[in-house]
Amino acid sequence: MNFREITCPLEHRADATPQPSVVQFTRAGAGPGAPWQDVAMSTPAMNLMAALRSGHATSPRLTWYGPDAERVELSGRVLDNWVAKTSNLLQDEFDAEPGMSLRLDLPAHWKSFVWALAGWQLGMELVLDGGSADLLVTDTPNVGAGADFDAVVAVPLAALAMRWPGELPVGVVDYAAEVRSHGDVFMAHAEPDAALPALRRPESGHPHSELLDGFAKEHDAGVRLLVRAADGLESALADALGAWNKDGSVVLVHPDVDVTQHLLDNERVSGA
Repeated sequence: MNFREITCPLEHRADATPQPSVVQFTRAGAGPGAPWQDVAMSTPAMNLMAALRSGHATSPRLTWYGPDAERVELSGRVLDNWVAKTSNLLQDEFDAEPGMSLRLDLPAHWKSFVWALAGWQLGMELVLDGGSADLLVTDTPNVGAGADFDAVVAVPLAALAMRWPGELPVGVVDYAAEVRSHGDVFMAHAEPDAALPALRRPESGHPHSELLDGFAKEHDAGVRLLVRAADGLESALADALGAWNKDGSVVLVHPDVDVTQHLLDNERVSGA
């Protein structure tokens, strides 16, 4: 299959380049591939985002292979831009703050990675066990779903979707239509506490302090990691966090895409 490369829409916006960060960051330990630590930030997710936008910011950090020959590549800077806009959407439109819960009813996908990072950057708890939460983010918004949540956000998964394809239930927010109007730099209204819960899953949970040292999987320094979306969102997030924490990058592949040797060679995959 010949894949067509789709440039992430925000990358072409004149106002899409984040402003220089005022936060100082450094590597923990010596040598390339050591985890980035931000000396001025309070949670591992905030540290990670500072590293992604500041260290080798134009290098690929997340590459997505989807159906219909779709290939989307996000540099660290562009990934941070999407995450910042999504965090600002959460904070500005829904009054999201540390300690609130965010249920992700999404498959493993580059947009679900954006939402997870955005929630964690705010200090929110990510709900992956299908349980109750303050906010619901979904690609299958159903009539009546809003009764159980303070707000529901619909996320179209097509790479170039500028809005939800069709009519949404009353009260459901269209992520694709709304996200671009929000700021490119995220400034939290309230500083999150690393002891707050970051992840709720069927087996157990993790506080924010354990996201990169407990939940994330261990990977080699500088890895270019193949992640299969078929393994589920929880597994994919654990892999991605582990790769990014070691200054690596991720190639996320939809279940319908054949992982050929040609794909592995083209993407210079070094781990799976």
